[in-house]
Amino acid sequence: MEKAINQIKMAAAGLLGLLTGLWGWFGWLVVGWIGCMALDYLTGSMAAAKEGEWSSARAREGIWHKCGMIVVVLVAAGADMLISLVLAHLPLVTLPFEYAGLVCPVVLVWYIVTELGSIVENAVAMGAVAPKWLVKLLAMSKSAVDSAGDKLGGDGHE
Repeated sequence: MEKAINQIKMAAAGLLGLLTGLWGWFGWLVVGWIGCMALDYLTGSMAAAKEGEWSSARAREGIWHKCGMIVVVLVAAGADMLISLVLAHLPLVTLPFEYAGLVCPVVLVWYIVTELGSIVENAVAMGAVAPKWLVKLLAMSKSAVDSAGDKLGGDGHE
């Protein structure tokens, strides 16, 4: 049993090292998001169990929700790759700056802030007291990222 646990630890450390080594700060963003998703799922399950409301159907819904988030992040990464390819190979399309990816990091930050807010809500449901300023700070952060995303995608007006 101890050997299996050590192998899991080594695999996790290797994966973290690979992600952060290949992607630098972006790798840490991905690792943070994955950690936040796991902690949100865990604390959500704990809060539901505390209230006697845990059910496998709700747990599956949570997993489907997380899978949907993964799909959205993959789409954002695909959008970044597409934009990079277009800028590199279509000389008529240029930007006044070097494009190193913007869509996926903004989506990841938005999801991280959302997950952190959910984790705090779950902790409160478990009986913890959360400072009101923390809840406010997370809401303001989400609003700021929403605003940045709106600027990135345009305001929707012609």
